[in-house]
Parts: sequence; C-alpha cells; structure tokens
Amino acid sequence: MRYISPSILSADFANLERDVEMLNASSADYIHCDIMDGNFVPNISFGFPVLSAIHRVATKPQEVHLMIEDPGRYVSQFRDAGADILTVHHESSIHLDRLVHQIKDAGMKAGVAICPATPVSVLSEIAEEADLVLLMSVNPGFGGQKFIDNTFKKVIELVELRKRGNDDFVIEIDGGVNMDNAGRLFEAGADILVAGSAVFKAEDPTAMIEELKQSQRYRA
Repeated sequence: MRYISPSILSADFANLERDVEMLNASSADYIHCDIMDGNFVPNISFGFPVLSAIHRVATKPQEVHLMIEDPGRYVSQFRDAGADILTVHHESSIHLDRLVHQIKDAGMKAGVAICPATPVSVLSEIAEEADLVLLMSVNPGFGGQKFIDNTFKKVIELVELRKRGNDDFVIEIDGGVNMDNAGRLFEAGADILVAGSAVFKAEDPTAMIEELKQSQRYRA
C-alpha cells in the first residue's frame, strides 16, 4: 500500500478551508491532524473547534494524532469532532489496551504511536489490537524537523513483528518525510507517509502529493 496523509499542521491557517479543499481534490488518502497540549510535547496546536471545522469541509478521512497527556479523557469528543482514526502514544497511556478498545468501542479505528527513542519491542503486546502503528521519525512537537535515519531500521523491525503475529495493522511514518526518503520508506514496508512541510511548502502541493506516492527508493 502507498498512502499519503498530508499534515494539516503545515497548512495556512488563515486559509484553512482553501487548503482542505486542495487536499480533497488531490490524490491524498487521509488528512493528518496533530493535536498537541503543551505538556506531552513542548507545543500547542489546535483543539476541537478547528478539528470540527476541518471535518465540515473535508471529504478525506481524518486521522487524528494525539500528542497529549491522558488522552482517554477525550475519546468521545474527538469522535464527535470528526476523527475517523484516533492515534495515541504508548508513552502517554498507562492502560494502553483499555484505551485502544475504548477508541474502537467509540466507532473509530485505533492507532498506537511511539517516539524515536522508544523501541518497537514495546508494541509486542498491543500490535494485534491496533489498526495502525505510527513511528515518529522526528521528536514530536514541531514541524519541519530533520528525518531520523534510524526510522528505516524500525520500519523493518515493525514489519517483522507484523509478520510474526500475522497482524493486519498498517504502518505509518510521521516526521521529516520528503522526496529524499519516501521511496525508501515505502520499500522498507511503510504503508502511510505523513507529509507536512514537503506538501504545503511545495510550489505545487497537489503534484507533490502524487510525487510522494509514486516515489522510488532514490530520487532521480
């Protein structure tokens, strides 16, 4: 699978409807929404009113990535605001199995994310319950960071974990994705690439989305 999920965090918030309509008309598969609370990560993004506004315009599924403390408090609110996939961090969730089932019981697909310094092995007991596993390829909190090369190794490890358990979760990469690494990530086994700056800072964002989707291992 080769899916692209542009991160709305890199959009022009003064022209948010315009940018969401651009994604609607593009070959993007999802709209990635990063929610940050200033505690779990050192940044604050946006909350329910903005997410609901995106939902009113979007025709692509919204995947909501929670970089917040105690995410279980807000599961139903994120569903009501339009989340189709709700991803929570292993590092922020003490009772992760309970939380994953809470998300599913609310009618959404459940994702589990890990930060760059967290080993793939921590997912061994929860991977079969997840619909999506997200590997952070930058330290979470800010857009525009440099891609961490160790992510390639972690993708391969996650593919092996998926094979051993005969699981069907999809693998998503978030952070620093661009034309220099997209093809190699897909080749390693990633299914979904989140792209923020690479899309919204491109001269032609729609063309860039398609280029990322069709990228080969090495850029020509």
